[in-house]
This record gives sequence, structure tokens and C-alpha cells, in this order.
Amino acid sequence: MKESILLKASIEFSTKIINLVRKLKENKENIISNQIGRSGTSIGANIHEAQYGNSKADFISKLHIALKEANETKYWLVLLRNSNYITESEYKILENDCEKIKAMLIKSLNTAKENQK
Repeated sequence: MKESILLKASIEFSTKIINLVRKLKENKENIISNQIGRSGTSIGANIHEAQYGNSKADFISKLHIALKEANETKYWLVLLRNSNYITESEYKILENDCEKIKAMLIKSLNTAKENQK
């Protein structure tokens, strides 16, 4: 099976999140690092699961979960920026990646819902 652009983007984003968590833990930040680690890597996991869904409804459900996780991840990024754990430039890179994934998820969800009708 050919790897989707969305899945590839989510894997690259998850890798950046893992590296961010490593950096945060080195700086003794454990509260937000645990949260963003879970939500940021869950995006790709749910996209991967969606590809093997039992039905169109299952596919849509997994993509909705991925979108919710992306929204949560954005929240943690804002907190990290506002508390000076990451720089503005680090924030902008991660936030841009997150927004691109969210846009792709929304487009995929809209297409899947249209095809379900």
C-alpha cells in the first residue's frame, strides 16, 4: 500500500514531537511534555488505524479522533510557548506542521463523508 501524504506528514510531526519531549524532559518539564507526547503521537497512530478501519464509519471515526488530538496538541504548543519552554520560532514550525495536518484531516473527513452518502 502506498503511504499517504497525510500519514507521512503525521509521522514526521510525531518525530518532531518526540524530539521536543526529549528536550523538555532534559529541562525537567514533565507535565506538558507527557501530555503533548501523547496527543502529538496519537495523531499519526489514529491516521494509521483509519487506513485499516472495518468500515467507512470506522475510518471517519479514527480521523475525527486524529483531528481532536491535533487540536489538543496545538493547545499544548501554545502553553509551551507562553511559558517559554519553546521559542517563538520553534512554536511557529510545530504549529504550522500541526495546522497542515489539521487541514488535510478536515479535507479527508469531508471527502469520506461525501463518499459515504
